[in-house]
Amino acid sequence: MHIAILTFEGYNELDSLIALGVLNRVRLPGWQVSIASPTRTVRSMNGVVIESMVDLETACAADAVIVGSGAKTREVVETPAIMDVLGNLDPARQLIAAQCSGALVLAKLGLLDGIPACTDLTTKPWVVAAGVEVLNQPFYAENTIATAGGCLASHYLAAWIIARLVGREAAEDAIRYVAPVGEKEDYVARAMNNVTPYLQTTFTTV
Repeated sequence: MHIAILTFEGYNELDSLIALGVLNRVRLPGWQVSIASPTRTVRSMNGVVIESMVDLETACAADAVIVGSGAKTREVVETPAIMDVLGNLDPARQLIAAQCSGALVLAKLGLLDGIPACTDLTTKPWVVAAGVEVLNQPFYAENTIATAGGCLASHYLAAWIIARLVGREAAEDAIRYVAPVGEKEDYVARAMNNVTPYLQTTFTTV
């Protein structure tokens, strides 16, 4: 299984890297989690430079994709060279998730037509203007598309993907591993309470 986290110039470290860390708590043969970017390196909104692990074309063929958030998402959706590639995302064959302003990318791709979304408060007006209902909650999923709002909701996306691809127990184990000592069961319960209502049967790619 390959999970790609789309990470653009001006990315939010919490959005991309928390998901990366939680997803990598799964230790299964063939389990791969990659940072995917349109350029070899990208700089975060706070100046953290990271290297891309795969390109966007490879990411669009992954079993699951998280569209990360950042300070330049409105520039991303106005860049045809990026959006044309992302037009290959397909909810019929892969899980697709968006963190905060990543919901704007999904909206512009037409992937949220008739589907409400979660996003951060800054991005909300842009997503609403794109014709998408924005929910006042941290996580929502419908079939193979999920969105999360707020940086610290990124582990909900990771938990949802793990639960869909591997199972609920694996998702709980991943959250438990990263949760604070003395609060682990509280963190697991909160995460799964947000994710469980939107879990379908285990997802199989075609």
